[in-house]
Amino acid sequence: MNTKINQDEINNILWKACDTFRGTVDPAEYKNYILVMLFVKYISDVWYDRYDELKQRYGDDEERIQRTMRYERFKLPEDCDFQTLYAQRNADNLGELINIALDKIEEANREKLEGVFRNIDFNSEAALGRTRQRNERLKNLLNDFADRRLDLRPSRVGNMDVIGNAYEYLIGKFAAGAGKKAGEFYTPPEVSTLLAKLVDPQPGDRICDPACGSGSLLIKCAREVGSDDYALYGQENNGSTWALAKMNMFLHNVTAARIEWGDTLKAPTLIQSDHLIKYNVVVANPPFSLDKWGAEGATKDRYKRFHRGVPPKSKGDYAFITHMVETTFTDPNQNGRVGVIVPHGVLFRGGAEGKIRRRLIEENLLDGVIGLPPNLFYGTGIPAAILVFKRNRPDDTVLFIDASREFEAGTPQNKLRPPDIERIAATYQQRGSVDKYAYLAGFDEIEENDFNLNIPRYVDTFEPEPDVDMRTVAAEITEIDEALARVEIEMREYLEELGL
Repeated sequence: MNTKINQDEINNILWKACDTFRGTVDPAEYKNYILVMLFVKYISDVWYDRYDELKQRYGDDEERIQRTMRYERFKLPEDCDFQTLYAQRNADNLGELINIALDKIEEANREKLEGVFRNIDFNSEAALGRTRQRNERLKNLLNDFADRRLDLRPSRVGNMDVIGNAYEYLIGKFAAGAGKKAGEFYTPPEVSTLLAKLVDPQPGDRICDPACGSGSLLIKCAREVGSDDYALYGQENNGSTWALAKMNMFLHNVTAARIEWGDTLKAPTLIQSDHLIKYNVVVANPPFSLDKWGAEGATKDRYKRFHRGVPPKSKGDYAFITHMVETTFTDPNQNGRVGVIVPHGVLFRGGAEGKIRRRLIEENLLDGVIGLPPNLFYGTGIPAAILVFKRNRPDDTVLFIDASREFEAGTPQNKLRPPDIERIAATYQQRGSVDKYAYLAGFDEIEENDFNLNIPRYVDTFEPEPDVDMRTVAAEITEIDEALARVEIEMREYLEELGL
């Protein structure tokens, strides 16, 4: 009998656990409680699975078992495991007990988990209600996670991807219900997959997302490498979302990741020897047109990121783009490249943004512009585009792709299908014009357009109306008139029979 856990089964159990909070707590908030409890359940199951294995190997030699357990990936202090919390599910101070356990887990794993639980309070009256109501919700949560089918031991799960996939599944479900807040922590997986394919991460690459949210885009890039030979870096400004990213890495078994908490534009923390760390690949889905991003301090930026100009204080799009470009390797052997999701205004707005856009093109950094379908992203229905920048390009052409018409319509979000993703990626790699879909423009042509990158200027998607055969139309009108006349005669006869 196959006892391995099923992906759909674990997803359904976890989603049912959300019923504890659904309708009473905002999805953007209760996601933290669900995902933290999943993390605690996972490290508890892993810990005791390993303990049982060593028990079989060493018998009653407890000292030897504990000595070996010290080298486990995560240390689990006594009485801080999920089963102990579950045994205390009827306690009057249940929220406090969970908080204490989290503090001890964090302290025992300071190098990995420092600060991860600081933004989550299981004893919060504001978030979870008064004591009785709060205890009831937390008890229900523990009951759901105690489901016998939710056994996350490696000996039962087998494939680590099952846990990571479940975590991603939950984040996606939370995003669907979080409205505008969803964009702060989640990029739809299909868009992340596309972006990863466009930047084509290779073994040995350093990969960074300076606005990493819950880390899903970074993980997609890691998977695209095809091996474990990579290093991931990320920075996230929202503390709760940063914690999600940290846990997301661990649950995907990504060990080579440095995820920092802080404001990338105002105070970048991915620093080495007082310089910005450089990368082979930089990707991001930064907040669209971020207001108050820090323009007032840009001219004195210690890292000199804004030498092409300072973006408007109410629109931080080019601030993120500039930061990303400046953190790529310039060495031809390192092949620095950037993939960034932007609102369409970035392609054509004038003023300071127009000057920066011109400088980037004149420096021969822009490689591709891909227009995406509308309503792909949570929290906004506006269409977006992907800009791809590359260092040390062999020519000065820019490939424009209009992929806005090929998608699966959905409610509330539209979706890129696998063939849509493959067509975009293949067209980008082949780098040639495709009728009504892609156009390879030279520098002179872009200059003639005053460095306006609006896609319809380059990709002609006009479909002429078919010729109309007026004789056929006239014949159809005559036929309709005759049919209408017959119906009128029949109606009069019916009315006469009824005496009307």
